[in-house]
Amino acid sequence: MAATHARALVSDLDFRPAEPAADMALLDRLALLALRRWSPIAAVTPSDGIWIDLTGCAHLHGGEEIFCRRLLAFCRRAGFTARVAVADTAGAAHALARFGRDPLSRAEPGATANAIAPLPIVSLRLAPGAISACRRFGLETVADLLPVARGPLARRLGLPAITRLDQALGAIAEPITPREDDEVPRVERRLLEPIGTAEAIEQVMSDLLRDLANLLRERGVGARSLRLTGLRVDGINQIIGIGTARPTRDVPHLLRLLKLRIERIDPGLGVEQFWLAAPHTEPLDAVDLGAVLAGDALMRDPARLVDVIAGRIGPRAVFRARPLESHVPERAVTRSDPMVLPGRWPAWTRPVRLFARPEPLNRVIALMPDQPPRRFEWRGRVHRIVAGDGPERVHGEWWRRDAEMWAVRDYYRVEDEEGGRYWVFRRGDGFAEDTGDLSWWLHGVFA
Repeated sequence: MAATHARALVSDLDFRPAEPAADMALLDRLALLALRRWSPIAAVTPSDGIWIDLTGCAHLHGGEEIFCRRLLAFCRRAGFTARVAVADTAGAAHALARFGRDPLSRAEPGATANAIAPLPIVSLRLAPGAISACRRFGLETVADLLPVARGPLARRLGLPAITRLDQALGAIAEPITPREDDEVPRVERRLLEPIGTAEAIEQVMSDLLRDLANLLRERGVGARSLRLTGLRVDGINQIIGIGTARPTRDVPHLLRLLKLRIERIDPGLGVEQFWLAAPHTEPLDAVDLGAVLAGDALMRDPARLVDVIAGRIGPRAVFRARPLESHVPERAVTRSDPMVLPGRWPAWTRPVRLFARPEPLNRVIALMPDQPPRRFEWRGRVHRIVAGDGPERVHGEWWRRDAEMWAVRDYYRVEDEEGGRYWVFRRGDGFAEDTGDLSWWLHGVFA
């Protein structure tokens, strides 16, 4: 309504000039914050809102509902009134956030049509002419549009209105152009003709890496992760990523890692545009190679080997064993970063292969209370012991649970007739019943 009409209705109405440019700048800063903290894809909507793509990252924030509640709390602390909606499509989320009943709306997967059915026609982001036509024909909600055939509906409302409806229902893709972080090193290649062969893609990777290496060198940083995005002619993005154990700008090494991912790129009818970004970078100073060039030292960097192995079998499969402060053997070691040197290991001997869980031994013959076993059966085979050493007594950690208050293990190193060396233990000290049931277990195998 006109400002004079509004002031006549509310005499103390607060009027302030609109600043669309400042509003868009604020939304852009919020989208950049979402990009850095919550999701790799965030964009400003055509109206007063932000799209955040939670695909593949919702579990990092405790699930969709928990993330939305945290997002509402963040907006309240920042002084904003916000409404959040989660749906399978961007159009449905846009409609629910602005016309839903609750500040937090969530459409179940596959139930988008039922979620937006009671919403008004204007929630579909239709043109003013299409909204007026809907009113003339008595169409008030989205549910009124769903049973109508697309042909007659397109003649009355126009084809753009049908496109908006199909986008909200998921029948037509609605790609989101994400907000790009200017601080992230990023290079681009636009091709004259689409490419689809592995050799051509490899050449583009090499060109992009050289450009990115120059950019990283200017900033004095090295890449810890790279993300390559290829835009196909049908508008679908193909994304692959790699990570490194240490920051690097070595083009041949990074190209070797990217080549391991080429088979994951589906070129379709061809890829016409590529982007290469380094989302995670770390400072990388000059390396002193004086001793290496003089021949006094040999340059050995295990980071390259770690990167190649992790690229083939996964980063979680490459780790280094690190000691922990614990007397119980299965708790005295953990996995750590393969590039981080472990602390000092205990002085006592431990087997090369330590089982995650001790395995029971059957038909054990041993002289109580302190002698190693002379015979035992393990995995269906009988082992006759010719030499043994021990015991090494390990007490339970009483501060963890009451069951370990008096628990005792007596460990022995034994060798059988065939030369196999094993690490076995007996539960209990052989005197008090509270210390253990005197059962025998095998906990590890020596080399």
